[in-house]
This record gives sequence, C-alpha cells and structure tokens, in this order.
Amino acid sequence: MVDLGGQYEGIKEQVNSAIATILETSAFINGPEVRSFQSELEEYLGVKHVIPCANGTDALQIAMMGLGLQPGDEVITADFTFAATVEVIALLQLTPVLVDVEPDSFNIDIAAVEKAITPKTKAIVPVHLFGQCANMDAIMELAEKHNLFVIEDNAQAIGADYTFDDGRKQKAGTIGHVGATSFFPSKNLGAYGDGGAIFTNDDELAHTLRGVVNHGMYERYHHDVVGVNSRLDSIQAAVLRAKLPKLDSYCGSRRAAARSYTEALKGQSHIITPKTVKCENQICDTCSCHVFHQYTLRITNGKRDALVKHLADNDIPCGVYYPIPLHKQKAYVDKRYNEADFPVTNQLIKEVISLPMHTELDDEQIAFITKTVLDFVNG
Repeated sequence: MVDLGGQYEGIKEQVNSAIATILETSAFINGPEVRSFQSELEEYLGVKHVIPCANGTDALQIAMMGLGLQPGDEVITADFTFAATVEVIALLQLTPVLVDVEPDSFNIDIAAVEKAITPKTKAIVPVHLFGQCANMDAIMELAEKHNLFVIEDNAQAIGADYTFDDGRKQKAGTIGHVGATSFFPSKNLGAYGDGGAIFTNDDELAHTLRGVVNHGMYERYHHDVVGVNSRLDSIQAAVLRAKLPKLDSYCGSRRAAARSYTEALKGQSHIITPKTVKCENQICDTCSCHVFHQYTLRITNGKRDALVKHLADNDIPCGVYYPIPLHKQKAYVDKRYNEADFPVTNQLIKEVISLPMHTELDDEQIAFITKTVLDFVNG
C-alpha cells in the first residue's frame, strides 16, 4: 500500500545527516529540529501557530482540552472514519454524536450535522477523509450560527487546499478554530515513527495548547493547566523537515497516480471512482483540493470482498477503510442511534476498497493493478 523505502532513497542523505547530528548532540526532545520544523510548517500552512505533539490522536484530544470542553458536551463527527476521532471524545467524557457522510466525497453530511445540533452541542469535528476537505463553507456557517467550535481532523489531508465559495483558498486544517494532524509513517507527510501537530490562528488557544502538551507547564515545575505528556521527538522532526519541502510534489504524484487509475477504470458499470467534488466531478490537474491519502473505489455489484481476495491472490495489497461503522463498534454503541440515519455509511462499508497509493507508483504497477481489477470485474 505504501513504499516508504523507495521514498527514503530520495531524502536519504539529508535524513541520515540530521539524525547523526541529533545523536551527537543528544538533543532528543524539544531540540532545534523540532523548533525548526514547527516554524517551517507554520510558513507552509500559512497558520500562526503549529504545536507539535506525539501523535495524531493526542493532537485531537489536546485540541479539545484546549477549547475547554466539559463532560457531557456534545461533539458531532462522522460515522465513517477511523476510531481515533470518536475515541478522544469519549476519553474526555464528552458525548459523541455520530452522523452520516456524503456518498461522493465520503465526508460528513452537512444536513445530518444540522439535524444533530442540540442545545448541548459544543463542537463539530469534520474529518477530511482520504485527502479531500469536507464542506467547510457550510460547516463554518453552521458553527457561527450556533456558536460552536470547529476542530478539523486533518490526519489524511495535509497539503490539501480548500477553495471557498468566494474563491479564497486556505490549507486544510487551518480553517476551523483548531486543526489536528498525524505524522504516522504512511501519511502524505509521515515520520519514521509516531508524531502529530495542532494548528490554530488563535493566540490565546495556542498558549493553552503549548502548556497542555507539556504536563501543563509554561515554567518548569509550575503546572498552570491540566496537561499530558505529548511531544514530537527530534528524530521525527528531522525526518519531517526533509519531507516537508517535497510535500507538494508527493501530493502531485499521488494525484497523477489517481488520474491514471481513474482513466484505466472509467466506464465500468460496477465501479465508482473517486472524484474531487468542486471540480466538475473529475480529478483536478490545476489545484490541490484532493491529496489522495487513499484512492478509494466503490464496487457496487456486491463482490467487493471477492475482489479483495482476488487482489490478494495476485499479490496486490488493498485496504477496506472502514469495514465497521463507528455507531456499530462495541465501544460506541448507543441507543440514541437509529440505523435509518446512516444509509450512506451502511452502504459504503459494503462497497469501498482502497488501492495502493504512494509517491513511488509507476505506470507499470498501475497497469498491472487495474488490469487485475478489470479481469475480476469483467470476468
């Protein structure tokens, strides 16, 4: 599904040199590499504050802690996503409110969000799934109307641009009150271990977050807020610094691979290929609204699971993200949920399949993968 070894070859000298320097200086935590990466990422994103942390799940939790959400507050998020998003809501004793997603973008359904808002609602967490932003125009409008926080889960969409209805562009993760991302190795901007970061343009919130990530301390042994231990280490920061200047190129390679996949698979009655929703139902070649963390098909003839086996039999990896919706997970089952409220999610879990997607994919590999898919679908 990913080729981190191939990607490493392109940055090997810089990564090895930086790690050697860290080993020699022993500046393992909060060293110069972390501070430099923070500054460089702020510049890339056009955001005032980046607060590095230990992983993407921590980033979401710390963002919610910084906003002062209280036990029992309701937080609306998407049902069709990885469990980390709802996990942190539950860990903080907030009340998760899961809603359905859109069938074309796989992102949170705006009408479902609006329907779910109650006097107890305090925040919305849009997940920019598979590399494409949720409808942030509508989300920010709802948030302003109901005085809600917006926490962007940007773990899969770093580098993506969101184009507002008025033509303005802004980087994913920097639009809401606070954004959170993951640097898990397979991400578009991935470390060689765990890592994460929080983004905000709010000076006061940034100050709070910087205390939360470091045991609530702004001065050593003075604990001003309740905090956690969540810091990005210097070696991971060094890897991320080597990759950050190449992020746009990495995302461009992924879009090129996505276009090749789509061209090869077009016209198939039982295959729905991914689209960039603001660009006339095609994959953009002039902007970066989708960074294709995953290239996810829908197989509509009921044979998705058989296709998974067929690909495995031909030594082709694939992924099914996500086979069980959050509202059916044992940890998050709740009598408040009605199956009729999740028609899209309940359909997607039977149909979605993600093909290999990374910066090192070449034409020969894509041709082999797509031929294998087509042989099965048309067989």
